[in-house]
Amino acid sequence: MTSDNDYRPFDPLARANLAASVGEALLETKPVPLGDVGQVVGAGVYVIYYEGDYPAYSPISASNSRQAWQAPIYVGKAIPKGGRKGGLTTSAPGNDLKKRLKEHADSIQAASNLSIEHFWCRFLAVEDIWIPLGENLMISRYAPIWNTTVDGFGNHTPGAGRFKQKRSRWDVLHPGRAWAEKCQPRPESVESIVNEVEEHLRSRPPKAVDGRLFKRE
Repeated sequence: MTSDNDYRPFDPLARANLAASVGEALLETKPVPLGDVGQVVGAGVYVIYYEGDYPAYSPISASNSRQAWQAPIYVGKAIPKGGRKGGLTTSAPGNDLKKRLKEHADSIQAASNLSIEHFWCRFLAVEDIWIPLGENLMISRYAPIWNTTVDGFGNHTPGAGRFKQKRSRWDVLHPGRAWAEKCQPRPESVESIVNEVEEHLRSRPPKAVDGRLFKRE
């Protein structure tokens, strides 16, 4: 029997429920090779999967083997022009998702120890206001290694005179981006970052998160 204190009617407009609807819709899309995305219109959210042979990522690859696609290595968003300033866009949809995914493909192709053939992605065009909600939900559910321990994958080329910043951990682990080589070295070694990756994957092993099981309030 439910008491008055336990009464919690479902609110479809609660932030968690709105975010869950985006996550569910994203996970229902068909995965495609990151190097061959094709035509994409609009802005939105996306997940990138890895199924290669980089030793430290073997638990991720195992979770994604046989096209199971259970463990994203990265979750990101593509915001339309003006969105980063909080504006409401009313112009025709652009190709923000396409451009962002192409940037990621270029970064992977530049890396000396990664192959674009080992990467797949899902993406979903989303109304501007819900994009950050969807991204945050997916990151919190999966804790992708390139969003957490190995940050820097989504970085852009620094502006002129800004190469005094340190090279990202991603660029230490996966060298090759020409602009990153101009940045200052980091104190961490490849070995120390790999150890952190392995510890992360031991403490939070990759596993499937069914979109239908996203917690709703």
